[in-house]
Amino acid sequence: MGGGPGYTLIYRTYPLNTRNDGITRAFIMVHGAGRDANNYFRHALAAAFLAGALENTIVIAPRFASNEGGSCRDTLAANEINWSSCGADTWRSGSPAISNRSVTSFDVADEILRKLSRKEIFPNLKSIVIGGHSAGGQYVNRYEMANQVHDKLGIPVSYVVANPSSYAYPDSLRPRMSAFPSDVAALPPGYIAPRPANPPPPFGRFGDSDDCTTYDDWPYGFRNRVGYTAKLTDDQLKKQLASRPTTYLVGELDILPLYGFDGSCPAMAQGPTRLARGLAYGKHVNDDYGAKHTMMVVAACGHNARCMFTADPVLVVIFPRREH
Repeated sequence: MGGGPGYTLIYRTYPLNTRNDGITRAFIMVHGAGRDANNYFRHALAAAFLAGALENTIVIAPRFASNEGGSCRDTLAANEINWSSCGADTWRSGSPAISNRSVTSFDVADEILRKLSRKEIFPNLKSIVIGGHSAGGQYVNRYEMANQVHDKLGIPVSYVVANPSSYAYPDSLRPRMSAFPSDVAALPPGYIAPRPANPPPPFGRFGDSDDCTTYDDWPYGFRNRVGYTAKLTDDQLKKQLASRPTTYLVGELDILPLYGFDGSCPAMAQGPTRLARGLAYGKHVNDDYGAKHTMMVVAACGHNARCMFTADPVLVVIFPRREH
């Protein structure tokens, strides 16, 4: 990365530098906050196996290792890049590496995409899907709107954002109760939120913005961006967010504050549960920005990557049948 000497390690089913005429699709899976790329590689392999796609799909899982102290004590390989995994300015939002400030976490996905797009290595590659769950879903949400290689590869790229705790909102509006569909149990158990007979518009000014002054800062909003996204304008991010093919996966049962749930005020401004936040964000981007993104509630799944990515309706998204 960045001309060396730093490296980011990946798991992959096939080499990235050996010609392979049999590969027609690629699936890149981004891990969660635990940085357990090995487990997420297994989840991706399970999905490819169930889809009957192992032979013609290259599956890749990068590792954003962190050894900055506290709970982040990954053992780093020689020259492995070290990322921040605490606070807002982390690998999941395109931040610079601790060990090399000239390299951002979004540069890793850029480099993987560039390697996949080489016709002399993968001459028959027809589609690339980038997916992530939880913190990895945050990464994919922000990378989708920010990356500068999407239109330069000559290969269609789509994005799958699963169960993140927060999203990067393109404006200062935030959801009201009417943004959450009444036919989906998106609120936590015991959460009482009356729905007035004449509800206000689904999105409006955040009512607690005076006390929660960072609710619209990056990575929750567009203000005060750092790292990869700092060089982009708001209009660029909004246009790219709306125009790129994206599917939001939300677990039907992901309504409890568990497994690293972000309970900070900027995150709570987006909704009381991950399910509610995903439904509201997809609605906002589609209704107010003209996107044609797909929203999918995955039945009987909570905050579980294996459950989400191996569900039958999701397999069709990751491994389009037209490529079989």
